[in-house]
Amino acid sequence: MAMATTSLEPWISGKINGDSAKNLTRTQIENYQLQKLQETLLWAVSNSKFYKQLYSGLACEMGTLKDLLQLPFTTPEDLRQNPLDFLCVSQNEINRIVTLQSSGTTGKPKRLFFTEADQELTIDFFHHGMLTLVKPGDRVLIMLPGGTPGSVGDLLRLGLDRAGITGIVHGLVSNLESTLEQIQENKINALVGIPTQVLSLARFKDSQGRPVPLSLSRVLLSTDYVPLAIAQELEKTWGCKVFNHYGMTEMGLGGGLECEGFCGYHLREADLYLEIIDPRSGLPVEEGQRGEIVLTTLTRRGMPLIRYRTGDLSRFIPEPCVCGTVLKRLELLKSRERVYLTETECLTMADFDEVLFALPKVMDFEVTLTKGGVGKESYLQLRVQLKGSFSLATQNDLSDTLDKISAIRNARQLGQLKVMLLLISSTELIVRKSTAKRQILDKRGSD
Repeated sequence: MAMATTSLEPWISGKINGDSAKNLTRTQIENYQLQKLQETLLWAVSNSKFYKQLYSGLACEMGTLKDLLQLPFTTPEDLRQNPLDFLCVSQNEINRIVTLQSSGTTGKPKRLFFTEADQELTIDFFHHGMLTLVKPGDRVLIMLPGGTPGSVGDLLRLGLDRAGITGIVHGLVSNLESTLEQIQENKINALVGIPTQVLSLARFKDSQGRPVPLSLSRVLLSTDYVPLAIAQELEKTWGCKVFNHYGMTEMGLGGGLECEGFCGYHLREADLYLEIIDPRSGLPVEEGQRGEIVLTTLTRRGMPLIRYRTGDLSRFIPEPCVCGTVLKRLELLKSRERVYLTETECLTMADFDEVLFALPKVMDFEVTLTKGGVGKESYLQLRVQLKGSFSLATQNDLSDTLDKISAIRNARQLGQLKVMLLLISSTELIVRKSTAKRQILDKRGSD
């Protein structure tokens, strides 16, 4: 049976052509994006204090998409320092303010502002995007914050409702047994949640040491990097299909979604324009090459972002997707933050995720780097939450597993890194208060 084209394509065709049944072409998409880029530039320069100053003396006429390359970047630091200067409408028109404080940092947070119309764009994306993996009549448990109107869980619930799908907002998981009971009682057949929290549900055993039987056919993982080890475990445990979503608050939460080909995110190209640049030079990379994702919003009115450096690394996949869509395809992302152990060796949470979550006892973990006693030596403290009891053999397995990460292995061999393992036996998950991405906590610069 032929694979269905991603549900994003007819939705985007409807926005561009006025008819979702019309065939969509790359030329149509790019002409539309050029028009929306010009409108966004004029709107921002006319109404945003930040962009008026940033583009002062520059020609903001867009003859081709390449003309965007002449404009300077917007950075996360700009958002931290001047959030109100980005506004293109009065504060009275703002319906939702999101404050982002990255885990492990103590500097100024980023603040993002959305009008009601801006949030409607997100609801519309959730409505049509979720039809890639669920269908009318399905019952979805939303394990994301949703108690506040306009929060991600609330917007997703509204989008699902429009598609004839029941979305039940659960919020972040704090008690595994209670969440599993809700899944059973509400006859849930699909989940949306944070990768580590969903993994904890899959690895939970009852008092008899048995997994809890669930009837799940689809799982959507979001808000953080998705290790292959987690996706494979969920597929094996529940016999479900596991989809990846790419989004960030700066994008208006939704950016792209996998189809059933499971080979990259299809992008929300009617609302977003993405570039891939060399992180060092700031120049575009060759087609298919890996680089930093740069974001421009095309339809946001309250706080548009133009050439915003996300820090995320990926590439456009030049080969066509098996689902047959004309939409661009972005390779699945890895961790955004990189922490350098030496001048050349760096670590990401993805490095740890891929090797540690492959161990069946690992439920979750936290990584902290501190200064050593002498020279340039660093201490890496790994706090690992394990399911059930553990022994010296477990500790040795973890230590050996860490050496699969080349940066750790090389630094240990050179005497530049010492590893300290703190093992905790618990059936309770590490309770998270937000959807902030898990990060390595680097305290080496602290006094």
